[in-house]
Amino acid sequence: MEVKGLLVLLCAVVGGLALRPRRCYSPPLLSGAITVATQNEQVWTYSRYMYDALGERIRLHEFGIYQNETFTLDVLLLYRESVMFEIDRKAKTCKKRPLQVDFQPLAIPKNASFLGQAIVGSSSGPGQGLLVNTWMGQLPNNAGRYLTTVTEFGCIPVTTSAQTPQFGWMVLSYINNVIGIIDPNELNPPAFCMGDSVQVEEEPGHFFSAFLRN
Repeated sequence: MEVKGLLVLLCAVVGGLALRPRRCYSPPLLSGAITVATQNEQVWTYSRYMYDALGERIRLHEFGIYQNETFTLDVLLLYRESVMFEIDRKAKTCKKRPLQVDFQPLAIPKNASFLGQAIVGSSSGPGQGLLVNTWMGQLPNNAGRYLTTVTEFGCIPVTTSAQTPQFGWMVLSYINNVIGIIDPNELNPPAFCMGDSVQVEEEPGHFFSAFLRN
């Protein structure tokens, strides 16, 4: 009986280890929306996003509040070219700036530690809840801490919280996520962004400057 009891215990332990969530990568092509809020209330934004990990490109159509002033922003981040375009389709103008950070794919980092698994919503009935995994770790260069939550199935991002010196805790919430890009042309600069008339500036004049440097 003691041997059988030990075998049962070992099977339970091994089974628990086998079911432990693993680090994962989100789908390489994603579309949806992101909200951003900060602890010191300096920033709140709502963005429609397109994410292309294969080509290392991100497009953001954004509305927000920064230091009590509203703004709209349409930006295309081309990481392989180290270029950021700020686009005004109505005026057909572009501002071109250097992009001084490396592309970071949506994924659970290697230094992350598994914090726990939970159900967002309810487990009382089918379709009432979403199984998610939460991980935690340190930002590069000991810049602060982060928490990130993804779905158990598909590794779709749900929320990411990061501690920053400028804003305190920042919370990014991903909503209405869809796998794929509806219009891939949105991830290429418009024709009017490629001419000699494009303004070239060294520094962005908005809160993006906090994130566009290594």
